[in-house]
Amino acid sequence: MAAESAAFTPLTLPVLPLDDEVVLPGMVVPLDLSDAEVRAAVEAAQAAARSEPGKPRVLLVPRIDGTHAATGVLGTVEQVGRLADGDPGALIRGRGRVRIGAGTTGPGAALWVEGTRVDETVPEPLPGQVAELVKEYKALATAWLRKRGAWQVVDRVQAIDDVSALADNSGYSPFLTTEQKVELLETTDPVARLKLATQQLRDHLAEQDVAETIAKDVQEGVDKQQREFLLRRQLEAVRKELREINGEQDGEESDDYRARVEAADLPEKVREAALKEVDKLERSSDQSPEGSWIRTWLDTVLEMPWSERTEDAYDIQGAQAVLDAEHAGLEDVKERITEYLAVRKRRGDRGLGVVGGRRGGAVLALVGPPGVGKTSLGESVAHAMGRKFVRVALGGVRDEAEIRGHRRTYVGALPGRIVRAIKEAGSMNPVVLLDEIDKVGSDFRGDPAAALLEVLDPAQNHTFRDHYLEVELDLSDVVFLATANVLEAIPEALLDRMELVRLDGYTEDEKVVIARDHLLPRQLERAGLDADEVTVDEGALRKLAGEYTREAGVRTLERSIARLLRKVAAQHELGERELPFTVTESDLRGLIGRPHHVPESAQDPAERRTAVPGVATGLAVTGAGGDVLYVEASLADPETGAAGLTLTGQLGDVMKESAQIALSFLRSHGAELELPVGDLKDRGAHIHFPAGAVPKDGPSAGVTMTTALASLLSGRLVRTDVAMTGEVSLTGRVLPIGGVKQKLLAAHRAGVTTVIIPKRNEPDLDDVPAEVLDKLDVHAVTDVRQVLELALAPATNGAEREVPVAA
Repeated sequence: MAAESAAFTPLTLPVLPLDDEVVLPGMVVPLDLSDAEVRAAVEAAQAAARSEPGKPRVLLVPRIDGTHAATGVLGTVEQVGRLADGDPGALIRGRGRVRIGAGTTGPGAALWVEGTRVDETVPEPLPGQVAELVKEYKALATAWLRKRGAWQVVDRVQAIDDVSALADNSGYSPFLTTEQKVELLETTDPVARLKLATQQLRDHLAEQDVAETIAKDVQEGVDKQQREFLLRRQLEAVRKELREINGEQDGEESDDYRARVEAADLPEKVREAALKEVDKLERSSDQSPEGSWIRTWLDTVLEMPWSERTEDAYDIQGAQAVLDAEHAGLEDVKERITEYLAVRKRRGDRGLGVVGGRRGGAVLALVGPPGVGKTSLGESVAHAMGRKFVRVALGGVRDEAEIRGHRRTYVGALPGRIVRAIKEAGSMNPVVLLDEIDKVGSDFRGDPAAALLEVLDPAQNHTFRDHYLEVELDLSDVVFLATANVLEAIPEALLDRMELVRLDGYTEDEKVVIARDHLLPRQLERAGLDADEVTVDEGALRKLAGEYTREAGVRTLERSIARLLRKVAAQHELGERELPFTVTESDLRGLIGRPHHVPESAQDPAERRTAVPGVATGLAVTGAGGDVLYVEASLADPETGAAGLTLTGQLGDVMKESAQIALSFLRSHGAELELPVGDLKDRGAHIHFPAGAVPKDGPSAGVTMTTALASLLSGRLVRTDVAMTGEVSLTGRVLPIGGVKQKLLAAHRAGVTTVIIPKRNEPDLDDVPAEVLDKLDVHAVTDVRQVLELALAPATNGAEREVPVAA
């Protein structure tokens, strides 16, 4: 106890100031004696040591900005000699903390102060938390030392068990600032000091991890750039060697866009725009994304056939022969193409190929039901004219950029379908088929039909601008053929820019010719049969077209022929039939089953729809061409009290109004027609259109509904061989309607022999094929009374038949 009390008695020591440096207990540091204050303190300590036992002692005090710290470290001068650079120096070891008191006097020129030793002992054994803290500090210090490669120091740190000495060991850490070391020095509690040292070391390791991660990422990026740079240089060297082997000049490199643009045959404005982009490309770096956009744009411009044009075949007779050989019927389209070629020939002969910057292109709209050959006609037109052909499918397109292209700054930008079609064709005057133009939709991405306005306008398309190219593209020499099934689905502004050509369907004779000359040879090849192995006579083809299929086009007919040939081929492979074989009309039922469309006139009179009063045959136009439409009428039982008019069959508003008009006409004029109109006042009328799942609308069923109601009231049957169409007014006038040709073709297909049409539609009969008119008895009427006289059969034995009553 006496020794301990003596150890903490007041001390009188010379002050050795340390500028911007801190020495903690346990540290051994060399000090330069060239500094006057350091030398004075050491000399004063040596002088005092001569009268006292032991080594000279000094007080090491940090001095920051001229201010001394309140706590110093007792140090002993271990050795005085020369430093590594030859200057005089002293080796001093820190022994313990000293709390600095008042100044005093002493020998030499040094500053003497009084001080008191600080008690830094920790009771044994160590508490659990302190032991964990010691363990954590040693783990952190070990991790840091291993990163620096100081393996020998690791063992020394692991060997320290004293809490105070372990905390003061962090004084050697180079990453601590002077302020942090002073904070450690002035923290006298060993446990608190160890916590502070642990936190400082933990913060440093966290910062070091972040710095290492950043440095690693930067290094990886630099390495990648250096690798890419090296590989690009190697690639250039390989290309140069290949050019030298092939005898090419350096200026012929494919990437030399300036040379390619100057060598290309481009329009003047396109050349200027391309050279501007080349200038931008030369100023941009290889890593710039703009360079990639410019290269893609230049490639697209250079691939366009700016000066390529095919010479039209002005052999008018030859072109007509090609069209006749590849398509039967379709006389309107053939005549229009022949006229176009004739005018082009005359313009070329007179030097009028280009007038006002515009060439003599054409824009035709081919409108008709499916399967009539609209799409295949485009290829035949190109063949007849000697031009390239390209098809652009527009069905379901909803993005305006599909037509005009994307802005080229977008990722994955492409030119529009029109520009791509021109590039694909390889000439500036191809035949472009815009297929299914009526199926174009619109949504938040714009209206593609509106974007087509400039493309299909002969007054504007010689300066068409695609959003991707942004240079003028001359489309005035292109022949555009647009196909559609429904005319009403094409926007009015777009339809106004096209010349309308209707394809209303084929007659039965035309279908037989098409099947014999086109469909049968194609399906024979697909079935793996030769023409001399299987033949189909004309009677079988006619029955296939008339009773097995009922359509405006020939797609279903071709499928029926394919099914027929597959059946024959299968029977031959099974050994059930010998080849060659001729398919006759009587063989059809055994090969492909019964007919699906037997004409009404061919059925038993008792089974016909018009076998009872109140049923009339009308004619209508659908998306698949013309069709026969039956109208059924009945009167309700007067005891039910259901007055008024009931309509069923999914009818539109216009057709419902036509039914009201028919009922009103019969109520007001029933007496003069000798009809019991009193039934219409007391009993409800019901008009039904079969095929109720199919929407129906339009005014042309007015005369049919009037005839059905008149038949119902009079009890007279409607003639089975009569079909009718026309709008009826309140005064009984029969007004004109549309689609006369399609309706007459449908009547012909259905086996109808007499057709009633409005008088004002009589000029439309010029469009109907002559072979169809020869087989039809067409009556043009102006008043509904004429319709009733023609359509209603005479009353049986002069007595009216029983009127059907609705259940």
